[in-house]
Amino acid sequence: MAYSAEVVNRARARLAQAREDRESENRQHLAEGYARVPRIREIDMELRRTMAQAAQAAFLQGSDGRAEMDSVRQRNLKLQQERAALAAMYFEEGYLDDSPICDRCGGSGYVGSTMCECLQELCRQEQKKEVSILSGNKDTFQQFRLDYYSDRIDPKLGFSHREIMAETLHTCRNYAATFSARSGNLLFVGGTGLGKTYLSACIARVVADRGYGVVYETASHLFAKLERAKFGGDEQARKETEKYTACDLLIIDDLGTEMPGQFVTAALYSLVNDRLLEGKPMVISTNLNVNEMGLRYSPQIASRLHGGFTRLTFVGDDIRIQKSKER
Repeated sequence: MAYSAEVVNRARARLAQAREDRESENRQHLAEGYARVPRIREIDMELRRTMAQAAQAAFLQGSDGRAEMDSVRQRNLKLQQERAALAAMYFEEGYLDDSPICDRCGGSGYVGSTMCECLQELCRQEQKKEVSILSGNKDTFQQFRLDYYSDRIDPKLGFSHREIMAETLHTCRNYAATFSARSGNLLFVGGTGLGKTYLSACIARVVADRGYGVVYETASHLFAKLERAKFGGDEQARKETEKYTACDLLIIDDLGTEMPGQFVTAALYSLVNDRLLEGKPMVISTNLNVNEMGLRYSPQIASRLHGGFTRLTFVGDDIRIQKSKER
């Protein structure tokens, strides 16, 4: 999964803190054990001596070395058994175990060069948290209300708005539930207040929850960050914008609401074209139709957005206005 550097760094910081907390807890438990049962301290000291004796025995040759090693092993085993018996008598199970935060990686977050499941889970949590903050809500597919869309047949479309949006909802849910690195792209097109941002956020949340690296940005924020990275001489900003090409899924909300200009056109073309060439999925929402995109940006961008994306048209009446009337 392609998590951004910020997400990984936050997850590693959380793991380091959890490791430190566990080590501190283990030390406190051991100090209590020594104070309550002094014999446990004596056993631990003897165990350390047997380890040194075992190291010395390893250098002895022939039968003398084997005999010494067997003697050390038997002594070590008896000490461990005595310690376990005392621990079971005075403390709950595992209280005096010097257990790491993760048995698989020991709390380092990596098994060799591979990210451990414990760190992956923290990355997933941080990614989901970031998506929730950026999307600004915690809405879910289950809460998407089709009753805001008319069930009357639209003579121009041949279907009711509710039927069309029910199919759109199904497509979005299936896209999120089955998302992979080759899921393709979605283009949400329609007027204001018809649910484009809502369903974009739902997709982001589900895909992030499944462990994929998701970047959710409004168009105005995205282009502002790209411009700052290019012209502001800000190395940190440049590193942050790398996530737009590296992430598993890029979601751009409200394309067309940003300030237009040559930089925006060039940046949008480069970003969309690069991700299309690499086969990296995108979800883009906009109020613009194909002709308006060609005029605002360029015919090449319009062609890529409509040729390389599955288009979902959002129809109906502004839901925000409907909700305001309900209050």
